[in-house]
Amino acid sequence: MSVTVALDDLRERSGEFGAVAYLLTVTDDRRPHVVSVEVAWEEDALVAGAGHTTSANVAGQPNVSILWSPPSDGDYSLIVDGTAEARQRDGTAVVVIRPSRAVLHRSANADGDGPSCITVL
Repeated sequence: MSVTVALDDLRERSGEFGAVAYLLTVTDDRRPHVVSVEVAWEEDALVAGAGHTTSANVAGQPNVSILWSPPSDGDYSLIVDGTAEARQRDGTAVVVIRPSRAVLHRSANADGDGPSCITVL
């Protein structure tokens, strides 16, 4: 079951989860690469720091996902899919991610009868 929510609502919802998330990229040979990052909004994009491997992955495979763990009082993780671009800013590598889809995904051990997945974007 899914419920659609607009980009402005995604910005607000992501604020409930904090700045620390996991960025998932894919290598050229299709192996997943996961790193912990701090994420911030800049206009309609999410921006996170990027190391060498993450930057190289984004250059070759720009489709990425960001995963926020559930807040301490929540039952849902936030997962955002998007298209990323690696850039340099003041000598620091970053990835700029344009969200294309986002869902709240219910934790396997969550209490209650809520839906397992709620579409945010």
